[in-house]
Amino acid sequence: MLKDGQGLLVTTDSAEAIAAINRFIDQSLAYGKDAKTAILEAVDADPNCALANAYAAAYHLSQESTKDWQQAQPYLQVAQRNLGKITAREQLYVEAILAWANQEIDVAIALHEEITNQFPTDLISVQQGQYHYFYTGNKEKLLEIAQKVLPNNPQQDYLYGMVAFGLEQCHQLPAAEKMALEAIALNIYDPWAHHAIAHVMETQGRTQEGIIWMENFAYTWDNCNSMLYTHNWWHIALYYWQLENYEKVLKIYDEHIWQRANKQSPKDQVGAISMLLRLELRGVDVGNRWQDISPYLYSRIDEHALPFQDLHYVYALTKAGHNNWVKEMLQSMKHHALSINPFLRRSWVKIAIPAAKGMVAHAQGDFQTTVNELKFVLSRLHEIGGSHAQRVLFAEIYQDALLREQKQHRIYPISA
Repeated sequence: MLKDGQGLLVTTDSAEAIAAINRFIDQSLAYGKDAKTAILEAVDADPNCALANAYAAAYHLSQESTKDWQQAQPYLQVAQRNLGKITAREQLYVEAILAWANQEIDVAIALHEEITNQFPTDLISVQQGQYHYFYTGNKEKLLEIAQKVLPNNPQQDYLYGMVAFGLEQCHQLPAAEKMALEAIALNIYDPWAHHAIAHVMETQGRTQEGIIWMENFAYTWDNCNSMLYTHNWWHIALYYWQLENYEKVLKIYDEHIWQRANKQSPKDQVGAISMLLRLELRGVDVGNRWQDISPYLYSRIDEHALPFQDLHYVYALTKAGHNNWVKEMLQSMKHHALSINPFLRRSWVKIAIPAAKGMVAHAQGDFQTTVNELKFVLSRLHEIGGSHAQRVLFAEIYQDALLREQKQHRIYPISA
């Protein structure tokens, strides 16, 4: 056995595998673009290393696409096959990734909590625990899983960035900014810490300051994966949107959001869709950009990786005129909701499906249906994930529909 860079035992005798695992950990925590390459090198160096295979599976699962979930399966099989030969920490981690693959997110969360209790320097488990809490809407636990291991990880900038984001999501804004600044003082190339402060400034209405802040760090994001590169630029575009500088928003969209997106990535697609939607709410003509996105969404119709993503897909497909695809997707969402475990089923049945109907109705100009479908779920939308900055869009859609509906049915007095 050898130790990784976190000081934790890994069941392998391959120094080359350990070096690649360390690169993977660093790339994952930094949202780097070479995480996949690094972990596949680890698997190549030791094909039977259970942890390396579990990391490879986790990487694919995090892409939240059917293709990647299928690609995760061989790695899961190898990890499971070696389950009895590895350390207790590795066993817990493999079981957590198996639970994720089986969409038993509550089980995966419990296992990551156990790992971080017993092995508090395992920051990959902290990060993945936060990921699951984010997409199940538990902001308090998202903060706690990172905060509890702070004493065991002094001067660890990536952890500081994780805690900063959790603090921001829990509305502890001054503490979030202070923690993120500590992260950046240790590592100016920490994009998640930049991102945490972007959220703080957006929430506090520090729009001009936010633009300066993010644009000053933009040069450091070239080594980011497409998700965080495009998402950090999305935050810059959001600032300009708030200033009603829509020409600048479109320029950022074209050059840094959709142009630099991995067109097959659900998270990159969602960012692009949400920005186009915001522009249209302000009456901006987005041209043929809906049509540019829609061909990449066909594979999403029966996927249902995350309900938060599906709400964006149905809107974009409706705006692009693919009404048959939209009907197919809404029906598929209903079937999916009945096939999953009760922990996830509630949010699909009670929140995601009514919200999806409301999104489609808005895109079709049926504002009464939009109001009827969204008004009962707005207060619960945090349960399907997304940040405050992302979820406020649904409230804006509801308010837009409400105003339009009231205007359509306004009764004017007859002149004498």
